[in-house]
Amino acid sequence: MSEETGEQRLARNVSELLSELRVAQAGVQILFGFLLSVVFTAQFRSASGFEKGMHLTAVVLAAVATALLTAPAAWHRMLFREGRRHDILRVGNRMVLAGLGCLATAVSIVVALIAKVVYGPVAMGVVGGLVAVTFVVLWFVVPRLLTAR
Repeated sequence: MSEETGEQRLARNVSELLSELRVAQAGVQILFGFLLSVVFTAQFRSASGFEKGMHLTAVVLAAVATALLTAPAAWHRMLFREGRRHDILRVGNRMVLAGLGCLATAVSIVVALIAKVVYGPVAMGVVGGLVAVTFVVLWFVVPRLLTAR
């Protein structure tokens, strides 16, 4: 079995990054679509200013996550013929991590908002916090623990 060259490894890494983005982008698109549709309901009009603020925060975070998670694909389309795969991979990795952070925060806010509307402010804090901790542990802590081994 022959070893891959540095250029082959770089091409594979960029391909893997773009494939991983497809999974994250689907989640962002579903969340974003849901968040956009909520404002056109009668119940939303009667929401408190705090609830509307939480919703807007989640919308902005979902929009930023969308931008961050689609940027590497756009960069690849614009820069790969110029031999800039290393730059795409290096900066793209940071953008994806930031995008995942925005996505996790947006989902946590949406779940907290739902818990507040249905059960009240205590449930908002508990459920929203548990969801946020779940994302942090599964997406960021566990990989660090696996790396340390």
